[in-house]
Amino acid sequence: MTRHATRDHQPQHHGVKPPSQRQLRVAEEIRHVLAGIFTRTEFRDPELVGVVITVTEVRMSPDLKHATAFVTRLGRSDVDKVLPALKRVAPFLRGQVGKSMKLRVAPEISFQSDTALEYAMHIDKLLHAPEVARDLGKEE
Repeated sequence: MTRHATRDHQPQHHGVKPPSQRQLRVAEEIRHVLAGIFTRTEFRDPELVGVVITVTEVRMSPDLKHATAFVTRLGRSDVDKVLPALKRVAPFLRGQVGKSMKLRVAPEISFQSDTALEYAMHIDKLLHAPEVARDLGKEE
């Protein structure tokens, strides 16, 4: 599943409630904690050595027991290659989040690649294509 919505514009599905303020607050705090860990921690996993990972968004389950972190590598489109390594270090990251936050239970953390920037760049490229510019020019 690809993600095309931003944090403030969650896709609305019939029968699905939007996230609560608590979910949003906890998710943003987890994003902040994970971002800090990724900037200062050297992982022992060889696939993560020297890899710069940006956490763009975290979404929480309603019970706050599961967090999905959307990650990207700025300027690169190969974040999918490091997802297995992130899955391996998820228990360590969960422990670090648990130490940093005052939650009854530290959430399970899963990772997904954030394709929103790639999608936006693709749409921008399409909008600037000569055929589209020509068609848009005819509407004036």
